[in-house]
Amino acid sequence: MGYAQLVIGPAGSGKSTYCSSLHQHCETLGRSIHIVNLDPAAENFDYPVAVDIRELINLEDVMEEFGLGPNGALMYCMEELEDNLDDWLTEELDNYLDDDYLVFDCPGQIELFSHVPVLKNFVEHLQRKNFNVCAVYLLDSQFITDVTKFISGCMASLSAMIQLELPHVNLLSKMDLVTDKRHLEDYLTPEPVTLLAELNKRMGPQFLKLNKALMELVDEYSMVSFIPLDLRKETSIQYVLAQIDNAIQYGEDADVKIRDFDPEDADE
Repeated sequence: MGYAQLVIGPAGSGKSTYCSSLHQHCETLGRSIHIVNLDPAAENFDYPVAVDIRELINLEDVMEEFGLGPNGALMYCMEELEDNLDDWLTEELDNYLDDDYLVFDCPGQIELFSHVPVLKNFVEHLQRKNFNVCAVYLLDSQFITDVTKFISGCMASLSAMIQLELPHVNLLSKMDLVTDKRHLEDYLTPEPVTLLAELNKRMGPQFLKLNKALMELVDEYSMVSFIPLDLRKETSIQYVLAQIDNAIQYGEDADVKIRDFDPEDADE
């Protein structure tokens, strides 16, 4: 049984920085993880790359050969990856043992994890290779400045959850850059009545029923919640990693005890 994180989220949400900090944290603990670059446009890395999609296909080469723009070329590259799941990817995965832990650093094009089937097929291939996979969705905490953006972030995350059908951990990244964390408290532990009132104030009366339905989705089904991630604090990374490990049943056979941790402590 192998284990994997699929690190997704909008461009600029801090996915590669998260991967780098996670690698450093695990290295300090003496724990082995392997980070896989799935972004054909990436150039610089702050972590050792175990597997690199650029060995299969490179964004600049595709743009030059086919005259495509960056987004079109990236989609072409990801479709090329999909076509090579049974060849290139299988050969690369064969280099790792059954209990290895892989972290896939994905591109930030939102269509890859909202409606295009490339990543879903990629995940299904990993599962056929006996990997337990968890999606780690990053959202920039500086994006959550009002209730409308919070709902937008929730819906984007929910779209990825439905598309990928994986255990899902949502992170509010870049908490170390937030100067006033108090305004985020309403979104970490949302009160639906308060948020609905604020949402109705910001939108026209024709959206009242839609607003109510959206808030009920977030509240009644508990489908989307966010964990704050402050990369300056080892306890924050430790808590996030524990949540992900639990989702993919990593180390369930080992006698490991994780200290109780309140994520709000990381924001003080």
